[in-house]
Amino acid sequence: MGHTPAFKIDGQGALSDAEENNKAKHAALRYILDAWEEAVYDGIDPDCVATAAIFAALSDMIATYGEEPVAKMVERLPDRIRIGEFTVARATQ
Repeated sequence: MGHTPAFKIDGQGALSDAEENNKAKHAALRYILDAWEEAVYDGIDPDCVATAAIFAALSDMIATYGEEPVAKMVERLPDRIRIGEFTVARATQ
């Protein structure tokens, strides 16, 4: 079995729309994680950062998509959490 690259290039030498979206999501996540680390370094409790991040994300999504579509999306979160979709593997020392 060969390794599948994270981003494939199409025959024209450009990323597909899905791959470009994935790349943008990775970049956005990096910005959020950098801000998170900076806030914690400055003494903000990680729980406060988490609550603020969730509030900011949901507020923005509601402004974009409306309350009902966002409510339907978050209904699926418990199952996604339970299957480990948001669990980050951490190396033990």
